[in-house]
Amino acid sequence: MGKIYVLDTNVLIQAPYALECFEENEVVLPMTVLEELDNLKKEEGEKGANVRNTIRILEMYRGKRNLLEGVPTENGGILRVEKNYRNVELPPEFQEYKSDNRILKVCIGLSEEREEKVILVTKDILLRIKAQMLGIQAEDFAAEQVAGHEEQYLGRKEVFVPEELFKDFKKKGVPVQMVYCCDENGNCMHPELFENEFVILKADQSSKKTQLGRVEKGVIRKLEYKKIKPYGVTPRNVGQYFLQEALMQSAEKAPLVIVKGMAGTSKTFYSLAVGLEKLLNNPSGEYRRILICRPNALFDSDIGFLPGDEQEKISPLMRPIMDNLEQLVDSSDSERYLDERELNDKIQEIFDRGLIQTEALNFIRGRSIIKTYLIIDEAQNMTPAQIKGIITRAGKETKIILLGDPNQIDRPYLDDRTNGLSYASEHMKGSPLCWQITLLPEECERSSLAMDAIRRL
Repeated sequence: MGKIYVLDTNVLIQAPYALECFEENEVVLPMTVLEELDNLKKEEGEKGANVRNTIRILEMYRGKRNLLEGVPTENGGILRVEKNYRNVELPPEFQEYKSDNRILKVCIGLSEEREEKVILVTKDILLRIKAQMLGIQAEDFAAEQVAGHEEQYLGRKEVFVPEELFKDFKKKGVPVQMVYCCDENGNCMHPELFENEFVILKADQSSKKTQLGRVEKGVIRKLEYKKIKPYGVTPRNVGQYFLQEALMQSAEKAPLVIVKGMAGTSKTFYSLAVGLEKLLNNPSGEYRRILICRPNALFDSDIGFLPGDEQEKISPLMRPIMDNLEQLVDSSDSERYLDERELNDKIQEIFDRGLIQTEALNFIRGRSIIKTYLIIDEAQNMTPAQIKGIITRAGKETKIILLGDPNQIDRPYLDDRTNGLSYASEHMKGSPLCWQITLLPEECERSSLAMDAIRRL
């Protein structure tokens, strides 16, 4: 016996293709969902685009048959629009005029009339709680979910290697099948290592001997850029050595770099340092510019309520970028802020020359970005569809760097399993074109206070 899935509007706003994701089961759209889609169809940005896409899919099925009666989908299921069950009574504390409660009435009505199990699919946690109160099974939309944060790919692993191979590592590398790791009980095993995964190699006879490497075509090889100091910045921990290696690689070899880590681990700072190194210190023509975007610069919302032109509107949202540039253009901690005007002039010159540009992500849609060092900061606040949209914008000789902390998500309906950064990380692991690194909490370099707070709070 099949199941009946009742979809909430927020599922379709994020993933229009959800209409066709439930295999040989029945998908039901309450009338109130159609009304909400109608109210949102003129929205700007991704939200409006997804709503209009959903409406086009519904129109395609409507052209085949009456949606009130049900239309077969391509995967063998049924798509149907359901009128409100006005005769269904809710407890008095559930106000009937609310859209969420009208959806709950449909779920109850279907449960009473049909033998199939009725499941409400919504990204609204509070609606799932209300459904539980009424005995309705409710689930999140799981098609875009990945493993929980603690189980996600780190892009790094610590392994042991026989002493004789460790000695020749820098010259010959080490085959991945020759390394091993041990669990808490002392049981040894050969770990699964992905292409481009970073490795901390330890000699099995002396764990104090370590080397840093990266997996390439079945062999762990030494880092190429370990001794480089991009824009005068020196790596301070293992994670930053790995980060530097990924960022310094050419756009041809490493067109996508995904960096996860808590606040203070220098994700943005190091990415800017390498970009400035490529454009200013060693201008090889590899990139035309550095382009910086942040999803909380309103990828899917209107920025018209802010005063000024586009740059003036997004400048307050780019202030963290400016803070990092202040440290990079003047490396002297003691003298950096003695002359604020001179410091600001140095930064402004970089922008005036077009070396660094900032844009709201909603203006990226539809473009093909060529020969650009593209930094997407706070990428954990993007949806999987947005991440896909950004990565597919990459033109020839463009390098995309996705930065973020999956533990600090500000956007509704996203969490550590459904945000775009984690989604891209899990789906791109093993790709020869994607390099990844997760910076650990103990690699925080912001300040002693920041490090202490990470440990305690």
